Amino acid sequence: MFIDRAARLALCAALGVPLGAYAAGDVDQQKPRDGQRQGQEQYEQRIEALERRLSEVEATANQAAVQASSRPASANALNPAISLILNGIYADRSQDPARFRIDGFVPTMGEVAPPARGLSLGESEIAFAANIDHMFRGTLVASLASEGGADVEEGYIQTLALSSGFTLKAGRFFSGVGYQNQVHAHAWDFTDAPLANKVFLGGQLADDGIQLKWIAPSDLYVDLGAEAGRGRKFPAGPDGGRDKNGFGSGVLFAHLGGDIGASTAWQLGISHLQTSPQDRSYADLDSTGTSVTNSFAGRSRLWVLDGILKWAPYGNPTETSFKLQGEYFRRSEDGELVYDALGQSAGPRTGTLSSRQSGWYVQGVYQFAPLWRVGVRYDRLDAGRVALGAPLAAGYFPILNAYDPRRETAMLDWNPSEFSRIRVQLARDRSRRDAADHQLFVQYIVSLGAHGAHKF
Repeated sequence: MFIDRAARLALCAALGVPLGAYAAGDVDQQKPRDGQRQGQEQYEQRIEALERRLSEVEATANQAAVQASSRPASANALNPAISLILNGIYADRSQDPARFRIDGFVPTMGEVAPPARGLSLGESEIAFAANIDHMFRGTLVASLASEGGADVEEGYIQTLALSSGFTLKAGRFFSGVGYQNQVHAHAWDFTDAPLANKVFLGGQLADDGIQLKWIAPSDLYVDLGAEAGRGRKFPAGPDGGRDKNGFGSGVLFAHLGGDIGASTAWQLGISHLQTSPQDRSYADLDSTGTSVTNSFAGRSRLWVLDGILKWAPYGNPTETSFKLQGEYFRRSEDGELVYDALGQSAGPRTGTLSSRQSGWYVQGVYQFAPLWRVGVRYDRLDAGRVALGAPLAAGYFPILNAYDPRRETAMLDWNPSEFSRIRVQLARDRSRRDAADHQLFVQYIVSLGAHGAHKF
């Protein structure tokens, strides 16, 4: 075991060992050979004693650190971080919001319509988050509707101490399907969700369930995950989930990411959602204008590919930055479709439905000055192939007639700090085949209190 003279002297000084003994050892080396050997042996003995003492000090320090991590550092250590997000919108629209629909696609049960005309308080949030102990962390996010009332948006526990890169989450949380779905609305780069998220996920999918995620111990970012959920929201059904044992939906996802030089970061992802809706109902108008309630039962499968690219000079986004984001969705559904399930017309008719539909969006946001950003987004849906089995006819479901909705959006926002944002957004929304909706939104978003970091 060899430690050079300078390192030994430094180690002795750090631990308060007298240096005179080592000076004497240096003198011994100038004596005859026997005396030199004796001095060398004494020298090595002192070093061994010093190393034993160092090992004892390290063991004591490690034990103290473990004990400290298992108890709060102060009386307030376990108090939750509390944050409040306030969101207000002014909307000017050329079409009646009450007539909003996305033609070519079965209506969803989510909040998919753009904001109502005039001034309104948008959806606000209140969040609580804290480490429960050294094993678990808890989070609760409640959404406050502008009409009054509250709903649990997310409420889950998450492990902190699983080994080998694993994390387990249980409760209600935004599903890992796709990229945009996992981002809270106040962190979106545009006022509302892409059309694809609306028709395939009901706007934003949050399910009750469990999620297991693994992050690989590698320089390249790799994660794999799986979810098992209740199926409480569209595309499952009925709304609230079925009264049954087991699970109503499942999700698999994987992501791969890394850096390109010092200024650019990227991430690619793929995810798959599968569920078996039972009595998934929706209100509609048939070709005669009669209000009916239709329902679907069968199998639904959704694939999502997502990608994001971020650039900032040497990783510092304070002056300028650019973000490119996009997703592609493809869904297949097969099962039994019931026209007028409540018997409001001549009586229910049951047949088969087979559909293959897709959609995508791409958006870019450029920060051209420290407080200013500009962004554009293009949305496109493909109604694809929808086949109805006898005795069903297309006249029963005029909304399913072939049509490919699209939308162009531009926005400008001002960010005085990381806690506030003022946004102006213009859009031409051609979700309906009969008329385009020209939209102007003016929005403010402010954050009060402690708030965690957002997703990459």
